[in-house]
Amino acid sequence: MNWNPVRLLSVLVALLLFVPVAGAAPKPQELDRLVTQYHQLRQFNGAVLVANDKGVLFKKGYGSANFEWNAPNTPDTKFRLASVTKQFTAMVILQLVAEGKLQLDDPLAKLLPDYRQDTGSRVTLTHLLNHTSGIPSYTSAPDFFSKVSRNPYKVTDFVKQFASGDLEFEPGSKFAYNNSGYFLLGAIIERVTGKTYAQAVQERIFDKLGMKNSGYDVYATVLPKRASGYELKPEGYINAPYLDMSIPYAAGSLYSTVEDLYLWDRALYTDTLLPEALKQKMFTPGLEKYGFGWTIEPMKLQDDKTELAVVTHSGGINGFSTRIYRVPASREVVILLDNTSRGDKLKELSNGLFSVLHGITPRAPRPGIRETLSATLDKAPVAEVIARYRDLKAKKADAYDFSEGQLNGLGYQFLRTGRVPDAIEIFKLNVEMFPKNGNLYDSLGEAYLAHGDKERAQVNYRKALELEPGMPSAEAALRAMGTPAVAPASKAIP
Repeated sequence: MNWNPVRLLSVLVALLLFVPVAGAAPKPQELDRLVTQYHQLRQFNGAVLVANDKGVLFKKGYGSANFEWNAPNTPDTKFRLASVTKQFTAMVILQLVAEGKLQLDDPLAKLLPDYRQDTGSRVTLTHLLNHTSGIPSYTSAPDFFSKVSRNPYKVTDFVKQFASGDLEFEPGSKFAYNNSGYFLLGAIIERVTGKTYAQAVQERIFDKLGMKNSGYDVYATVLPKRASGYELKPEGYINAPYLDMSIPYAAGSLYSTVEDLYLWDRALYTDTLLPEALKQKMFTPGLEKYGFGWTIEPMKLQDDKTELAVVTHSGGINGFSTRIYRVPASREVVILLDNTSRGDKLKELSNGLFSVLHGITPRAPRPGIRETLSATLDKAPVAEVIARYRDLKAKKADAYDFSEGQLNGLGYQFLRTGRVPDAIEIFKLNVEMFPKNGNLYDSLGEAYLAHGDKERAQVNYRKALELEPGMPSAEAALRAMGTPAVAPASKAIP
């Protein structure tokens, strides 16, 4: 075949125009590069999916689903969802509202007739959905995880024993994140549908959407491609403590994959599961920006200018951490499922992934100062650990993550191993570094209480409430000690 010279020149020019710009990596490569950096620092181990209005841009597994067999994480690995379960529970409740079987202002006493009438008559379905019921959350009870969480319970027995306490505040007046409320929603679903919670969610959501790798996690079931849960300790990964899955129930017992959660995300843009008017109630913020099973909040990206309106929820359960961030305006979604308890890094990683989507260079992750100091915990007294912290902060402030959660995690590491005086010193350092964070005074109060120093515990709990009024853990601790939340002296005793 003979080529016309003019035509040949035109073809060459066209080819040159389509040559990629040197150094401009496609977005999937940028997304992979960022997640890989987190994985290399042991700050993420799991599966990721990122999508926009055109579909899935990136999905991949990182690290091991099972460390003992070196089985890799993949996009179809099944992870426990923890509190991401709550949005599915809320959906089933709203479906029953749409069917006329429930009303949002129905009192709990009507929905569960065996529930105690004095409190059940004051708590409504809405209060349970948006965490304003005032019912004590069972996971906040002292020794709950050490003494209760390994034991199986029937729903009715658990409700009576762990989700029927005296109200902590007038329903509707405060927000307090509450697993008891969502446990009760599961019991309501069972009573109204005549089916188990697991069956109701399966038939009403998973089957309808083709979510074939999602369900209620039952420990005894042989479940293909189920990830095992781990925790990262100074000496390396360990198996997470056992948890009977009857305990989280409708508040946290579902499992899924990033691929199935993408199907869920897309379905929320349609009326497949719920009429639009009721669906919008899920995403209408109430107290503390919480809707029904979702938090509605802005996210500022890493140029410190671009802001996204997101609906999100996180989850944490023995060995697992989960995040789903949705941006309805652009139909973007980031889904992160981790099986090494690294919930402390998922928000930061999500933010970086959204930054990439919006053409913003993400910040590289930094090693946490907690892990750096943990290596010396058993070899040096706490005074030396603190001295090393101060030295690194003074000389290498940009090289490590010095956020408040780092020292707090270190303090609880001491507390769990019985080194209470050392925990106190770490928490004292943290409130020195972050004097306006009420949660840190709450932690210091907890350590003083564990040490038997009720006076200092009370003062620090009150300081926590001064900075963050209504903090449930501080109020509950003071109530348990029989002391008022407010006292003339509100300055913390170090």
